[in-house]
Amino acid sequence: MSDNTYKTGDLVKASYKSGEYIGEIVEMTRSKTAVKVLAVLKHPAQGDLHHPYEVDGVMFLQRKALSYQEIALMPQYSLFAYNGEVPDYRESLLAALEAEMTMSRKLSQWGQRSLEELEKLKQEY
Repeated sequence: MSDNTYKTGDLVKASYKSGEYIGEIVEMTRSKTAVKVLAVLKHPAQGDLHHPYEVDGVMFLQRKALSYQEIALMPQYSLFAYNGEVPDYRESLLAALEAEMTMSRKLSQWGQRSLEELEKLKQEY
């Protein structure tokens, strides 16, 4: 994207360290854009992003969502125009957190069920 795609005051959807946010552009440089966070669309993933699904032998990190009106420098390639209504920050944060928790529960259930089926296959093999 060119430097002229967005301007100060524009609303954007932006990705930042595995989270997604709605924010307002407050300043732009050639490579980074300062975005003021207004809402959370996706809560950041937990754990070591370089070793997904690993819990042993890695630094398992807790990642918090960016705070309301926190300004973060985001790469311009992660920005997309946002034209909708901006939801309440706290409500969006809790909804994003619950969605991430639901996904983690589903992944855990999937893992457990996969192990059960693999154990059956092991007996068969």
